[in-house]
Amino acid sequence: MRVELANPQRVILDEIANGMTRDSVALTYAFCIKQREQVDFPTINRAIIERWSMSALEHIKRRAWAKFK
Repeated sequence: MRVELANPQRVILDEIANGMTRDSVALTYAFCIKQREQVDFPTINRAIIERWSMSALEHIKRRAWAKFK
């Protein structure tokens, strides 16, 4: 079974703007990785850094990639 988000970039940007946790955003980031042709990662990464920090972006990426192990 394949699961996709409709407009994953919009979903993750809304989550970042509306106070979701970093771990919740990491799950959505994993969906974005799988649907990479539908997302602009520089925009998403900037939003994460502006909301939290560069270390938060690294945390989110690690958690997202861990979903594929």
